[in-house]
Amino acid sequence: MELTVIITLSSLLLIAYIFDLSAKKTRIPSVIMLLILGFGVGQILKVIETPIPDLQPILPILGTIGLILIVLEGSLELKLHPSKIGLINKSILGSFIPILLLSFLIAFFFSLISDVPFRTLLINAVPLCIISSAIAIPSANYLSSRNKDFIIYESSLSDIFGVLYFNFLLRNEVLNFEAIGVFTLEMIIIAIISLGAMIGLIFLLNKIDHRIKFMPIILLILMVYAITKAYHLPALLFILFIGLYLGNLELFYKNKWMKNYDVYELKKEVTKFHDLIVEGAFLIRSLFFIIFGFLIAPADIINTDTILIALLIVAGIFIVRYLQLLIFKLPFKPLLFFGPRGLITILLYVSIPSIFSFNLINQSLIIQVILLTAIILMLGLVFFNEPDKKEDSESFPKFN
Repeated sequence: MELTVIITLSSLLLIAYIFDLSAKKTRIPSVIMLLILGFGVGQILKVIETPIPDLQPILPILGTIGLILIVLEGSLELKLHPSKIGLINKSILGSFIPILLLSFLIAFFFSLISDVPFRTLLINAVPLCIISSAIAIPSANYLSSRNKDFIIYESSLSDIFGVLYFNFLLRNEVLNFEAIGVFTLEMIIIAIISLGAMIGLIFLLNKIDHRIKFMPIILLILMVYAITKAYHLPALLFILFIGLYLGNLELFYKNKWMKNYDVYELKKEVTKFHDLIVEGAFLIRSLFFIIFGFLIAPADIINTDTILIALLIVAGIFIVRYLQLLIFKLPFKPLLFFGPRGLITILLYVSIPSIFSFNLINQSLIIQVILLTAIILMLGLVFFNEPDKKEDSESFPKFN
């Protein structure tokens, strides 16, 4: 039995790797292929009547770890530079405003056909409004540098703002100055914690000479994330700050506390750390979407009771995205197609307390919206071939 599990997992992950390699040529996001793979394996096992363990409890754990690694991977790649200020501002506004607008539109739509409290409708709507960085960031590898940076910023911030907004709605019955004040204080606290953690990580990177160096650091990051989340702090923001700090050490090289370190050597260590995060994110992301595809029932995909609502929601998603790109004067092709829902949508949906459950937003609707937005992304990448654009190199301090 153990050997069968090892062979099966190894085979599935090797297939996932092949999907990742072939995605650049086929322009089909590997996530779609992983979902199909997981779904196919699940149906085959049912046909041959193989006992299937309950994998549902594993999904939230894999999803949380995957989300941390994906946001950390994306933020480590982002370079903070004066030339990118406009792009960052557009990403911040472009990630938060659509979530806010879409959640109210979806909640208003459901309020017309039900008598459920509007706050409950908002809580259920938020998971459908968040761009999945788990799908968007890997798919952005085929874009020009500037468009890729925008997608990384936008999707990472969409995850973060979406989680903050979701938790804010759960914890506050009314929007008032006290709630906003507490939220602002939490943001300041997490920024301070992140800066302290970054200093600690730099110390560890510089001082640890044991051959096992990066795994304890990753475990510390996961632990701090869990602790901050337990205290209802914006934990995902901590991950983003850590990645931005470590990925932009050149901005701190004049600080007094950095004088004790060889910044050039630190950059090399951060590069190795980033490489490990990339591989870890691939592993967890692949397992998550294979298992999610495995758990999808055919009835959820072809559920006629929810398909019309799913199509209306998807239409709303891309109409809002079109307006967003129009207002910020960003290219429609290929950015319009980058509105996938996925990992974070699933995580937030399964974390909705039972007292806030709403029967019209159910598992079938969630799955249909995820699949439809993923297919639109796939079609956009397949039929729109963006030429590779070399951007001017940015002048950062050089270390000798």
